[in-house]
Amino acid sequence: MCCAVARRPAVTLGAVSTLSLEEFVTEGRPASVAMDDSGPLTNEGEKRARLTEIEAQANVRAVLELCAAGQLRCSEKTSRPGSASVETVASQLADGDFYSFEPIASFAWPLLLQAGGLAKINAGRLELTAKGRAALSRPAAEVIRGLWRRWLTNGVIDEFSRIDEIKGQRSRNVLSAVRPRRESVAKALASCPSDEWLGVDALFASMQRAGLNPSVHRSEMALWKLYLGDAQYGSLGYDVYHRWEMLEGRYTLAVLFEYAATLGLIDVEYVHPSGARDDFRDNCGGDWIDALSRYDGLRAIRLTALGSYALGLSSIYQPPAIGEGAELKLLSNLDIVATGTPTKADELLLSAFAERTADRVWAVSAKSLLGALDAGRDPAEFATFLTGRADTGLPGTLQTLLDDVVHRAGRLTDLGHARVIECADPAVAALIANDRTLRGLCRPLGERHLAVPLEAELKFRTGLRRLGYVMPGSLG
Repeated sequence: MCCAVARRPAVTLGAVSTLSLEEFVTEGRPASVAMDDSGPLTNEGEKRARLTEIEAQANVRAVLELCAAGQLRCSEKTSRPGSASVETVASQLADGDFYSFEPIASFAWPLLLQAGGLAKINAGRLELTAKGRAALSRPAAEVIRGLWRRWLTNGVIDEFSRIDEIKGQRSRNVLSAVRPRRESVAKALASCPSDEWLGVDALFASMQRAGLNPSVHRSEMALWKLYLGDAQYGSLGYDVYHRWEMLEGRYTLAVLFEYAATLGLIDVEYVHPSGARDDFRDNCGGDWIDALSRYDGLRAIRLTALGSYALGLSSIYQPPAIGEGAELKLLSNLDIVATGTPTKADELLLSAFAERTADRVWAVSAKSLLGALDAGRDPAEFATFLTGRADTGLPGTLQTLLDDVVHRAGRLTDLGHARVIECADPAVAALIANDRTLRGLCRPLGERHLAVPLEAELKFRTGLRRLGYVMPGSLG
C-alpha cells in the first residue's frame, strides 16, 4: 500500500466544456486571462488561448531556414536538440514558445523535421535534405500535413519520455509500441468538432467511450516498474494509482500540445502547468510535485482548418488572408530595404544570401551569394523571393550579379569523394586506366595517379586482383 505522507491541499480546476468560438470569447472570464496575447505565457494565474494556424505556417519556414543556415544541433545518439538550439528555435518562432520557462514547440520542431525527412543530423548539426530544400518553396500547409503524417509513423522519440516525473520508463519491456498510441490520439483528434472548443477532460471521456486507448504500458506487470518519487512506495502498480488520466491522458496531452499545437492543427487554451491538475495527488510522492508534466496546463483544444486538412478530413486548404511579409525595395547599389517589419523566416532567408548592414537593410554581394551557394542554397530561390516581394523587378545590377555568380558556380562540378592511388610508373597507371573492367571505376590524375570513387572501391580492388595487382591497406 502507499506510504502515508502529509498532504497539501489539492488544486482542482474544473473541466472546460465544449464552447463555440463566440461563446468562448464573449463569456465572462477573470481579468487575468490573456486571449491570444503575443508571446509565451510566463506567470501562474494567467490563462491564454493561442491561435496556432497562422503562426505554425510561418514557423515551419523559419525552422527550415535555421537548418539551412546550419544553426541547429542535435544529439546523434538521441536525435534531441541541444539546449542552445532549443533557445535559437524559440527566438525565431513567430510568437515565441507556449511558455517562457518550458520548451514545447522549440523542442518539437527539430524532431518534426527529422521525422519528416526534411533534415538529418550530420556531425551533430541538423542539415536540410534535398526534400527539406524543396520544402522551402512549397506551400507551408502541405509541408505541415506531411510532417504530421510522418510523425504518426516515424516519430523520432516516444512522447511519453517527456513526462519526466513518471520514472522507470527505461526499464526493459515496460512501454508499449508508440505507433498504435499515436494512431489512437490522431483518431480522437479527427473526431473533434471543427472550430469548437473542447475541454481536454471531455476529450478524455470521449476517447474512453470510443475505446481509443493509447496505453503506454505493455502489461499490468509493467505498471509496477513505473513510479513517482520512490520505486517501491510510489509504484503505479497499486490499484487506483494508475488512473487513465495519469498515463493515457498525459500521453495524449503530450502529443496534442507538443506536436499537434506546434504544427497548427489545434488552437489551445492553457494555463501554467503548476497545480493545473490534481489527478496524481493521491499517489505516494505526488504531494511534492507541482505538475506531473509540462503539458498539465492544457485546458481545451479547437480543431483548425489546417488540422482538418492535415488529418484528411478536408481535401483542400484555403490559407487565411494574411500579409505575406514586409515589402522590399531593391536598390541599384545592391541594397535590399524592408519597408515594414519582416517575418523571422524572411530575415533568415535574406541573411542567407545577403549581409545585414542595418535593422532592415541587407547588402547583396558576390561574396554573400557565393557563400549561399557553398551552403547549398539556390540563387533562383532568392530571385523568386525578391520578385514576389518587391514593387518592381530585379534591378539590372542585381540580375547581372546573380547571373555572373551562377555562371561561375557552373564552371566547377563536384564529383564526390574519391581515393587517390599512386602507381609506381606511368605504364602501370595506363594499364589500369585502360583495362576493360577498371577504366569505368577510376579516373587518371596526371601520369601516375588514379582517382577511385569511394562507392566503386570494392569493385576496383576486385578488378585489380584479376589484373594481377593489389592495393595494400584496408577499406576505411
